[in-house]
Amino acid sequence: MKTKYIVAAVLGAMLTLSSCVKDLDALPLNETDVTSETAYNDTVESYLTGLAKLYNTMSSHEVSYVTVSDAGASQIARAFFVCQEATTDACKVAWGNDAWTRAMNNNTWTDADNDAVFGVFFRSIQSISFCNEFLRQTADDKLDARGVPSDVKAKIQEFRAEARVIRAWYYWMAMDVFGAVPFATEKDKVGIEAPKQADSKTIYEYIVAELEALTADGSALPAARSNYPRMDKGSALGLLARVYLNAETYKGEPEWLKAKQTCERIYGLGYKLCDNYADMFRGDNGENPDAINEFLFAIPFDNKNQQSYGGTTFLTAGAIAATDTTLIEENGVKKSINGNSAGWGGPRIDGFYVERYFNVKNANFETGEYECDDNRGKMFWIKGRSGNGYMPTITEVYLFEYGWTCLKFNDVPADPVKAKSYQDINTFSNIDLPVVRLGEIHLIYAEACVRLGEGSTAQPKMDELAVRTGVEALTLPQSWSNEARDMFVAERARELMWESCRRTDLIRYDLFCSAEYLWPFKGGNSRVGTSFPEYKKLFAIPSKQLEANPNLHNPEGYDKNNEEIK
Repeated sequence: MKTKYIVAAVLGAMLTLSSCVKDLDALPLNETDVTSETAYNDTVESYLTGLAKLYNTMSSHEVSYVTVSDAGASQIARAFFVCQEATTDACKVAWGNDAWTRAMNNNTWTDADNDAVFGVFFRSIQSISFCNEFLRQTADDKLDARGVPSDVKAKIQEFRAEARVIRAWYYWMAMDVFGAVPFATEKDKVGIEAPKQADSKTIYEYIVAELEALTADGSALPAARSNYPRMDKGSALGLLARVYLNAETYKGEPEWLKAKQTCERIYGLGYKLCDNYADMFRGDNGENPDAINEFLFAIPFDNKNQQSYGGTTFLTAGAIAATDTTLIEENGVKKSINGNSAGWGGPRIDGFYVERYFNVKNANFETGEYECDDNRGKMFWIKGRSGNGYMPTITEVYLFEYGWTCLKFNDVPADPVKAKSYQDINTFSNIDLPVVRLGEIHLIYAEACVRLGEGSTAQPKMDELAVRTGVEALTLPQSWSNEARDMFVAERARELMWESCRRTDLIRYDLFCSAEYLWPFKGGNSRVGTSFPEYKKLFAIPSKQLEANPNLHNPEGYDKNNEEIK
């Protein structure tokens, strides 16, 4: 974690976040957890510690309180990535011995338990419960009983607002993956009865109401660009814009005007595009002001204080093979191609996606050279790979040497001075994970404007993106059509590659399950691809959760005896 930014934003020299996180990591997540009654007193430090635990849930792979087959795979960002990217044209994972990998790669999952799906469910729902408990313990009556002074109360109000945005973020992920999910807030009593299940529309309306309130004038939520990497009004508005963009998926009717208006609110907050696209995904991005200027919300990782086998470690170590850790030689020292010292040989991209969206040409798999005009397409590695970048059959899907290696996430610092002295000793990543950034907001704004018949209004935003890509700007159509849809399918594939948006995008465009858009191994083991059932726009709730809570039901299509949620 980039400690100096946290410290400056929170308590100056009073304490360091690294020590705070270390203390929290030693605490069990149960009734005596830091979010409970016994953890607090009348000092701001105790409440900051409780808040830090909520942030820690975003990066942690701690599993002392649950049984999983792979702790790292259960980390929320990694599990969500698998649901969002490996199920689409953008990624395939080579670990063929893992049942969840095969199911996600070719859209053949069932209601049987799946590690990635389980990770999203238990991390999101558990973290929501932690947020609820933190909000209970910071209610006015609790603070009064502890004799908390007024100045500390004011600071706690900011912490409460941050916790509410975190909770909204987790509810959004749960809703996106499962549709209807168990619903509870701090107003519900603990242990009285199992949470009822709320449908997607109810969850949507709750998230929107929370985020609108938290971004209104007078809210205690810290001002935009004042709290990196923690939540602020920019973070809340970024999530709100994304939720409005997908309103038709979540509640059955679109909200294009609200999506457009939310982006316009963001444009008044001072965010700027990072000049160099690649810098946003480098090992020093959390210390690079150019990158931070584009981030509305990012999850911090660092190889000392915020270690995880998920997050950006998964996107660096997972994206290269063990042999890739010694492929580049500098001053007689062999180094990793992306700064990670491991090399797990997992996620990569089929040539279908690379050629279709980045228009690569003249690829030489012996020298590793290829041509690509778009700067976003210059972050692949193909030297020594087999099959000309393709995975010809399902067998090659599980052989890492087939396909294109994605080096978008690169642990080597962008700063040339830091990069020169950089040593490949990192098992864990230093890269903060961008969750919402201005580039995505530009695309949300452009799509909303085109949907509203106002394409020319957003053209300046597309022009801004084009300056960074190095290619001519796309000319936005004035109104929506299949051609407009295909333009956004392609541009979002380029701009947001591996940023956990792809499945949601394809669902919004009605292309995820249908035969209208096929990609290799979609819906089965054929390279041609095929359609698969519409109910698989959502995933099945883990069986143990269904057994533990009789109020829960799977999305329609998974359970034969599925009942309407009441």
